Amino acid sequence: MQAQSDLRAKRNVVFLVAAQAILGSQMPMNFTIAGLAGQQLAPNPCLATLPISLIVFGSMTTAPWLSPFMQRHGRRAGFMLGAGGGFLGALIAALGLWIGNFWVFAGGGYLTGIYMSAQGFYRFAATDTASDTYRPKAISYVMAGGLVSAIIGPQVVSILSGSSPDATPMRFFPVYVAAMVVNFLGAFLFLGLDIPKPKPPAADTPRGRSAKELLTTPTIAVAVICAAVSYALMNLVMTSTPLAVVGCGFGVADASNIVAGHVLAMFVPSFFTGHLIARFGAERIMGLGLLILSISGVVALQGVDLMNFYGALVLLGIGWNFGFIGATSLLSAAHAPHERGRMQGLNDLIVFGAVTLASLASGGLMNCSGGSPVEGWNAVNLAMAPFLTLAGGALVWLVLHRRFVQA
Repeated sequence: MQAQSDLRAKRNVVFLVAAQAILGSQMPMNFTIAGLAGQQLAPNPCLATLPISLIVFGSMTTAPWLSPFMQRHGRRAGFMLGAGGGFLGALIAALGLWIGNFWVFAGGGYLTGIYMSAQGFYRFAATDTASDTYRPKAISYVMAGGLVSAIIGPQVVSILSGSSPDATPMRFFPVYVAAMVVNFLGAFLFLGLDIPKPKPPAADTPRGRSAKELLTTPTIAVAVICAAVSYALMNLVMTSTPLAVVGCGFGVADASNIVAGHVLAMFVPSFFTGHLIARFGAERIMGLGLLILSISGVVALQGVDLMNFYGALVLLGIGWNFGFIGATSLLSAAHAPHERGRMQGLNDLIVFGAVTLASLASGGLMNCSGGSPVEGWNAVNLAMAPFLTLAGGALVWLVLHRRFVQA
């Protein structure tokens, strides 16, 4: 039974990896150019990263209804809905560039957030038909699909906008057209998924724990905290990176290459993260991720040469991978199947709520906390410290709590 289940799970993983690779390429496209275009269109430079913030805010506000939607109608319907949101978001952002309206451009980001929310559930969908043994590997393989998106997305930006002599935001217009094509074609991948639609609950089916009971369970609470901190800090730094790179005198192509290196570092470790979790436990891998995130901030504070940017962003990606996948694996084993819709929606609401605040703070810290791009960049990286302390403390508390309960 387990072998048969994993055969189905592995087939689903193939399609989810392809979706992560192809549809996921629109995210590095957006995160590379949205802040740069926003900086040119915004009435106030402090609002430069608002289009990125609205992508994350859209994801945060979509997760609470998209997860129950998939619980009722299946993963395929939810993922195709997400691709539709990505298509409309790219269309409206392109329109905003065409008419030179910042608010229309930023509004497209909100709809793109519907896609971002759906993509966040790819990792959970990989576990729906997987055995306990295969579950962390399935999550890791799906996340590894981002390796291809890390190559496709920045290359699209470089080819379609990097060499353009046009210094206006319209140079990014072709990138959003490409994002529309990606969403349209990528949606067909979901026709290959073989994930049974959840059966309606019977009258005697247990309702599971309430939201409060779930979030006060120690393992769940720490998993959510570590996932939120890992993702939020990654977004805080990545969002301001193109602004810092260009502000320090380098080109858009340099910013694209640095983001590409970062996204590669986010997903390359996924080929073995699942194996590390299976061998050493999710808690140890999460702790290692938080440590690497700390080192990333230290490297960034050493200077603003290209090698500093590359080094900091590569470490940032690796730290996110270990912290976020470790937290996802810990969370997936801490709730029952009938609690899946409620818990996964709650988790992504909290995680992307934190990421929304981080992306909003990123523009303010970068553009409005000092007199130069260097001072803004330093402020962004110094802001990581208290949150890493919070997540690290929560993880240590969980380990000690378990030892106390066992004793």
